[in-house]
Amino acid sequence: RGASDPVKAVDGISFKIYKGHTLGLVGESGCGKTTTGRAILKLVEPTAGEIRFDRDYLQHLPPKAMLPFRKRMQIIFQDPYASLNPRLTLEQTLTEPMAVHGIGIHHGERRDRAVALLEEVGLEAAFLRRYPHEFSGGQRQRLCVARALSLEPEFIVCDEAVSAMDVSVQAQVLNLLKELQARRGLTYIFISHDLSVVKFMADSMAVMRAGKIVEQGISEAIYSNPKEDYTKRLIEAIPCDSVESIRQRVA
Repeated sequence: RGASDPVKAVDGISFKIYKGHTLGLVGESGCGKTTTGRAILKLVEPTAGEIRFDRDYLQHLPPKAMLPFRKRMQIIFQDPYASLNPRLTLEQTLTEPMAVHGIGIHHGERRDRAVALLEEVGLEAAFLRRYPHEFSGGQRQRLCVARALSLEPEFIVCDEAVSAMDVSVQAQVLNLLKELQARRGLTYIFISHDLSVVKFMADSMAVMRAGKIVEQGISEAIYSNPKEDYTKRLIEAIPCDSVESIRQRVA
């Protein structure tokens, strides 16, 4: 590339996600998965293209007009240690977004909602006055899930949401996300470099390489019969026992 040639982090991709389903975005580090997820939420501004949520086009909306969509679209980040404010208690972490978006008539009602959210993600109401540093990584990620749910969203981007955890904790969080999806009718984009996890979580899969989608379709079909050499290499790179271990640890 010449010095003046632009580098496109994401280049000409297109996909649909159906309500209540999960799309897995998979590929090696640096391929554009996270940029794609953040561009959909307008956490980074796309330079071209269309973002459609239901019947609404989001790509040209100013920040004020985006506010109603912020409530409906949320993200769970990769690092539960970096994505929580260490100065806020769990109660503040959960009730602050509600107050900003006008959920709950008063703080007492928002506090009750926070208690219900903690219990829904497998944490105790007694934790409400504690701070993030008092919890393990797995517990913090459950708190991040609760925070995403605090605005009662319809759509959540899970950006490598389990990659920072050991396998037993990964299993617990994956099961939690599936249970919440079934209970609340959530729609997910599940971003991961781990094809076996994506196969477990996602109804459909898009394989990204160098900012482009090189293969997409039903997860099971791609995993069992990949068309692209790149996808085959990703699958071959998975340790032979990883698929079975995923089955065992999410059973």
